[in-house]
Amino acid sequence: MIAATLTARPPAVPSSAPEKTTTIVIGSGFSALAVAAELNRQGIEAIVVDSFCPLKQSTPLQPTTGGISLDALSERSEIVRLLEHYARRHSLDIRPETQALELTRARHGASPHRQWRVHTPTGILSAHSVVFTRGALSQLRRVLHSVGVTTATDVRSGMHSLGLYLVGVGDLAVPTTQEILHQAKRAGKSISARIAEREMESLSALA
Repeated sequence: MIAATLTARPPAVPSSAPEKTTTIVIGSGFSALAVAAELNRQGIEAIVVDSFCPLKQSTPLQPTTGGISLDALSERSEIVRLLEHYARRHSLDIRPETQALELTRARHGASPHRQWRVHTPTGILSAHSVVFTRGALSQLRRVLHSVGVTTATDVRSGMHSLGLYLVGVGDLAVPTTQEILHQAKRAGKSISARIAEREMESLSALA
């Protein structure tokens, strides 16, 4: 979980109208903080909610530390402390008490720029990009399958074309601290490029 030292924003009042942002980060802890900080550095609005937990799942997934060494754990703890300080100083929108329940795609809008909708107990969040962190792989595979991405070779390109990203998972059981930071940076650059592309399309349509 994201450390309790971060001040959680009060839960929003349930509303039928989706709350709009640019990117939604689903997850907690180091990976989520790294993504949120990277997006903020690039001027991208984001909302962080707790990890994906389907309505039918009786208990939430528990985080694992895997085979991370004590030295690596100490290094990561120090970086988490710095990221928490950055999040407080820049008032990042982190909502550890809000849990993602379901991910759907808006019916209206031109593909691939249709909005994603993250359903939470307090309402719906709407964004063009969604970043998954931690252990939401099975749910992510289900979403990809529903939009026709079914083979491993198509996953990365298919995800990015849809505005979906995965940070905190690598070739190792537990990615290194530097690997997660690099993943967060790559995701931020890709999301920034998608925003620029969408803005160019909007300008072309007005011309």
